[in-house]
Amino acid sequence: MEGAELLINFAGKSVNCRYNEKNKREIFDSRTQTTQILGEALNKCERPPKLWINSSTATIYRHAEDRPMTEDHGDIGSGFSVEVAKAWEESFFDFRLQKTRQVALRMAIVLGEGGGVMTPYRNLVKFGLGGKQGSGKQMFSWIHIKDLLGIILFLRDREDVDGVFNCSAPNPVTNRELMKKVRTVMNVPFGLPAYEWMLAIGTRMLRTESELVLKSRWVIPERLEREGYNFTYPTLDETLADILK
Repeated sequence: MEGAELLINFAGKSVNCRYNEKNKREIFDSRTQTTQILGEALNKCERPPKLWINSSTATIYRHAEDRPMTEDHGDIGSGFSVEVAKAWEESFFDFRLQKTRQVALRMAIVLGEGGGVMTPYRNLVKFGLGGKQGSGKQMFSWIHIKDLLGIILFLRDREDVDGVFNCSAPNPVTNRELMKKVRTVMNVPFGLPAYEWMLAIGTRMLRTESELVLKSRWVIPERLEREGYNFTYPTLDETLADILK
């Protein structure tokens, strides 16, 4: 990292798994230990990168159906996923680097072409199961992968900012709206709903957790918009039209 322009750390075991003790420990350690190792290495550099961008997660906020969560007025939640997020940020900001700006991106679900979270959603819609999940009222916050890159470049050039940024598009939707929009793009007229008890069974069979679709993530990128970042894909319609074309 000596003389590098920028350090970006997005490392961490996927949360798309069952939260047994082994997986929970790997999820936790893969984030905090990697961050610790990088920080210690930066401290040894004579010419460290001017900016260190470390991943965090929008899951740090509570389940929110009443109002959006911003950096200044968001409520930190509780539970395993939140404890991971808190420890992740603490391990990052525990370093007080004199020559390197530090930015933590509280990332919403990243949407892109050819994989990721859209694969199971597309499969559900394809097989007629693309209705709402749970109540359908839970909020869905996301970020287009191209905007994620745009945000990184924007923050690289803005040498006057640091700290925490919500990395999400400015127009979140409900789960019900999400599934309807995916069905529309895929030209599927209907989709059967999946109730919570069905999700509990299904996610256990798929070796994952229902929290990933049932938690209401209502996150607004207040700081990014205030600092002047212009989203290329501010709405879900534009995002889905691009990645599911």
